[in-house]
Amino acid sequence: MTLTQSSSLYELVGSNSASPLNVSLATLKSIIHTTIDLLVEEQISATLWVKLPRDLSWQAEIQRYSTQVVPQALYVFHNYPDADEESSGTELAHGDELSTDARTDRPTHYAIELSQNSGLQRDYFLLVMSESFCSVLVTYRPKSDRIFNSNAKPISQGADLETLLPDESTQPKHQHSAFCWFDLPKLQPVLQALKHILPQTQIKVGLNSPITPERVIAEWEQVEANCAAYLPDPELLTRLFTKQIQRQEEIWHRTTNYRKQVEAIDSLQVQNEELVSALRLRDELLSNVAQELRTPLTTMKTALTLLNSPQLKLPQRQRYMQLLRTECDRQGALISSLMDLVQLHLGIDQPTMQPLHLSDLVPGVVSTYQPLAHEKGVMLAYTVPENLPPVFCLSAWLKQVVINLLHNSVKFTPRTGKVWVLAEQQGDYVKLEFRDTGIGIAPSEIPKIFDRFYRGRHTGEDLAGAGLGLTIVQQILLRCGGSVSVKSKMGEGTTFKVLLPIYKAPVDSHD
Repeated sequence: MTLTQSSSLYELVGSNSASPLNVSLATLKSIIHTTIDLLVEEQISATLWVKLPRDLSWQAEIQRYSTQVVPQALYVFHNYPDADEESSGTELAHGDELSTDARTDRPTHYAIELSQNSGLQRDYFLLVMSESFCSVLVTYRPKSDRIFNSNAKPISQGADLETLLPDESTQPKHQHSAFCWFDLPKLQPVLQALKHILPQTQIKVGLNSPITPERVIAEWEQVEANCAAYLPDPELLTRLFTKQIQRQEEIWHRTTNYRKQVEAIDSLQVQNEELVSALRLRDELLSNVAQELRTPLTTMKTALTLLNSPQLKLPQRQRYMQLLRTECDRQGALISSLMDLVQLHLGIDQPTMQPLHLSDLVPGVVSTYQPLAHEKGVMLAYTVPENLPPVFCLSAWLKQVVINLLHNSVKFTPRTGKVWVLAEQQGDYVKLEFRDTGIGIAPSEIPKIFDRFYRGRHTGEDLAGAGLGLTIVQQILLRCGGSVSVKSKMGEGTTFKVLLPIYKAPVDSHD
């Protein structure tokens, strides 16, 4: 392929080469960094042809070489000012402090401005030619890709590679195609192509000293003549590839460490959020407890005040005495429920869970509620087969679950109503249902009934409880691997479904 004014250097190289490398932006920059490292460490004074993004982090590599090793010549190409490339800093080629070699007083630093319609507008390259080392790196920026225009930051002398790499979390994640060689025959056609487009460029030494393309081409030909006998030095290339591998390892380790730090920060943030949430819940609980304890105390104080009235009649006195008893029972139930909830959260007095048969526990609890159900005119029955597999729970916990749910069923079922307790196996669980024909729960209240201190709006004052019974049921079942759910319809009744995990004996590791 012959390079025309509108041709791309990358296309020329690709037409005469094998498949390109697919590399990330960080790897491209790392290759340039490693190449400059080698030139600096070996103090190789070479001729460089450079076209890199105007971002200061890329230009800093060339500046590092220019300040630590006096180059034979440095030809810095840059796009026409109106080209589709953002400039984020002043290019090195616009300075004149390095434009001549103090030893020979000849120009060493050239700025070459491409024409507006040049095919090289989107090419990037780094060519190195010397008697001891030659290399060529050519890549291309597609029109849809703004990846090279990363946010530039000032680069200090001797800046670490990490500061030269853009924040890749904000960069596109696709790969870039590049060609990279270390032999003179691959470099010569690239240089020949640059000679071809040189007459359509403006060439300056420093800021304001134009120079003719013919003179520059003559200098390039002299460089080629001086390097005609170049052969790749295996030892030098070995050091180069070793440095590149080390550089990639450094990048990988830094990236890994950075990700670990980010994960640690995320973990701390999650823990902090959980702690803040726990403190908020604690404050809400204390506030609710204070309010719940204050209400019966206020009622009792009012009743005691009224009992001191000399005009109080006997029926009124009896009503106030009954009110005192009711509020005392309410406060006692609240304190007892709070203690149960605290023990659940703190794990107080919790022995190791053992297999538990429902037939050994449920009938006894149901029998204790038979007198209350009979007094209310409510039919109470149960069906718990004796051949059900054992469940995984503490006896005291399961008893409390049955008491709380059975108590609610009887409490909210009017006269002539019915309450059933049914048990059966369901997969890896035993299902325990509490069905009633009671007043039911409004659909809007079902999501709230397991909240602390929540009491349904439809319940009368004589039916209101501490608002912790269902919370305790839910917390117990969570701790033994079970669950509780509810279905209800206003005026028709409610069904609470409890799932308890079937006990599985631990496997004996010695068998």
